[in-house]
Amino acid sequence: MSTSRHRRWRRKIGPVSRWLPAFARLSTVFLLIALALFVALRVAAPYLISTGFVRSGIEDALSKWTGYHAEIKGSPVLEFWPTPRITLNQIAIRQPRESGDKLLGSIESLSADFSLIDALRGRTSFHEFHLVRPNLALTRDEKGLIDWSYAGLLARAINGVRSENGAEVLARDLDAEIGAVTVEDGTLVVTDIKSAKTYHFDSVTADIAWPRLSGAISAVVIARINGEDLKVDFASRQPLLAFAGRNAETRTSLTSNLLTAHFQGIASIASLSALSGNITASIPDVPALLTWSGKSIPGIATLKSASLESDIMSSGNGLRFNNLSLSLNEASATGVMDLFTQPGKRPKIGGTLAFDQMNLKPFLDAFALRLAAGEAEEISAGITGPLRLLDVDVRLSARRAQMGLFELSDVGASVIVAGGEAKFDIGDSQFEGGEMTAHLEATQRDFDGGGRLQLSIRNADFAALAERLQLKGPLPLATGSLDLDLQSPKAIWTTGLADVTGKLHFWTREGTIPGIDAAALRTQAAGKPFFPLSAAAGGAFAFNQLNLQADFANGTAEMHDARIAGATQTLTLSGVITYQSNGLALSGSLEATDPAKAAELPLLPFFVGGSWPNPVISPVPLFGNTPHAQ
Repeated sequence: MSTSRHRRWRRKIGPVSRWLPAFARLSTVFLLIALALFVALRVAAPYLISTGFVRSGIEDALSKWTGYHAEIKGSPVLEFWPTPRITLNQIAIRQPRESGDKLLGSIESLSADFSLIDALRGRTSFHEFHLVRPNLALTRDEKGLIDWSYAGLLARAINGVRSENGAEVLARDLDAEIGAVTVEDGTLVVTDIKSAKTYHFDSVTADIAWPRLSGAISAVVIARINGEDLKVDFASRQPLLAFAGRNAETRTSLTSNLLTAHFQGIASIASLSALSGNITASIPDVPALLTWSGKSIPGIATLKSASLESDIMSSGNGLRFNNLSLSLNEASATGVMDLFTQPGKRPKIGGTLAFDQMNLKPFLDAFALRLAAGEAEEISAGITGPLRLLDVDVRLSARRAQMGLFELSDVGASVIVAGGEAKFDIGDSQFEGGEMTAHLEATQRDFDGGGRLQLSIRNADFAALAERLQLKGPLPLATGSLDLDLQSPKAIWTTGLADVTGKLHFWTREGTIPGIDAAALRTQAAGKPFFPLSAAAGGAFAFNQLNLQADFANGTAEMHDARIAGATQTLTLSGVITYQSNGLALSGSLEATDPAKAAELPLLPFFVGGSWPNPVISPVPLFGNTPHAQ
């Protein structure tokens, strides 16, 4: 059986072995002929193709593409190995003189591969372009479009492209091959007529792959603007629609040390009316980005980093950010945001954000939109600031929130900016076992008109708060309530303690004031004309109720008849506290809570002076009101 199997394999292999050498010989002959023709063409090409012919061809190609006239001053250089290639120097592209002689740009050196077969047939076709130090000037018109209006092939293709069933369609007579384009050390100047600004991009390096006008494009561009390197990755299956300012599928990424952003979806360079897709952005250093952009927001240094990720789509007269994930410093939130734009009205940002935990101060700084400090001359000259250009209505919630040294929980808040005013409200929150509401209002002229703070605390543990804040001195430790109303005529970020005016009302239930021993206070007062408070600090003053009111102005607090009622004695205080220097000038008294015990605990008036937390107490004689006088 084994022998018969070998015979069958030999019958199959036998014919192959007879024709294989013949095929190999024929293939070798064709390969040698092709190689000979290739070498012959390269050797003969310099004698068959003139430099002037190729130069004229690339001049015509540049003029055809741009619609401008290409002027080449340098002598061209032809290379034929390993591929035919022409290099041109000192190229200027401008309008014909009869049309205005407008300069589109200049190129120090341009190289391009060309087809040797086409050149031998009297035609020229180029691909694989390499531009060295091109200098290009473009204009962005009032509609947000790049001015491609001249009569070149690119402009005609952009104007003639159409969209059918979501695909880009271009007439055959407008289509053309492009290939790869490489840019080295270029310069781009874009004049934006709508914003009256000019943008300069230096050290431009680009790799562009665009096989045909009707095909997809992918490009990587690196440029330097204001001393910072930016990298842009752009890809689109509908590039002509994109350049025409119409809706097109795009994928764009921006990368730099200051900002990283990515968008994928449908967009237009001229309008946001049909935007849809996904966007991500990350700013690792917000103050550095503002410095680079020439902007400044006072107090923004607390907002170190920011990032967002969201689905984005056009909605009516604005944009909607669905499935939004927002991070500010270490705080992260999810929610929905809307950007509304209507003709004749300020843009408006609205929506809801839910935080697990957050720091309210950097969030407020993020909304403190105004001109940089030092621009007061511009404000006084009538130049409008961002608060006059943007309205905000955002609802916030957080399980935990920090505002300076205070900690809140279950917070419901809102930020409203409208009509040149900004308001921040905490409508509900849990604070030290009680509840807190707050209202912060910044008035006209981008916060320069001053602000107002209203704070209301109910049934909070002020003993825990004093311990948390590490406050020193004899302070009331109790569960109590507080109403605070402060205002300042100065800008919020420049307001000092001396600039604040307002009122305070503080009342509590039972509690203690450590460091005040009523019995020791009477003993010291009976034997000394004055003594430090620490001399009567051996115990604590227990009270059933405390009620205190004060007015703030010019760096001082004026206390009005603070009454601290204990079971047996009542302490009253009134006077002035200079809180910038901790100075005290108070008149006080200690008397029996029950008038029936006045003989046992007679009235003890005294004066408190010096500085906190250890002032000096001086008893005041009762002239005319002593029992002997009666």
